[in-house]
Amino acid sequence: MSRLATLLLGFSLVCALGAGLAMAADEKIDVNGTWDVEIEIGGQTGKPVFTLKQEGEKLSGQYKGQFGEADVTGTLKGNAIEFSFEAQGAKIVYKGTVDKDTMKGQADYAGQATGDWKAKKKAA
Repeated sequence: MSRLATLLLGFSLVCALGAGLAMAADEKIDVNGTWDVEIEIGGQTGKPVFTLKQEGEKLSGQYKGQFGEADVTGTLKGNAIEFSFEAQGAKIVYKGTVDKDTMKGQADYAGQATGDWKAKKKAA
């Protein structure tokens, strides 16, 4: 292969890779909406509902579940999500990852217990 052909091939590959990365960067994760959650802690399960509002990396919203209702705050950085609320004097923190209309991770109940959770976004 001639040197010019090799350079053109290399340039084409760099351009294609750059376009792919630009498209991936444009695909922002949107967690606005209502999420049905399933959580398991020590063999017991719960099914809370979170309504989240996203403004950039900042999250706010509402928890409804076994502990009643509570305000939620959190962050979304890339696909890493963290949100929390207070119930019965204890802070409950959910950490995980988002993949389009699903999330999963671990929750920490004030250092007293941890559990695995998964969530699915309700259709609008």
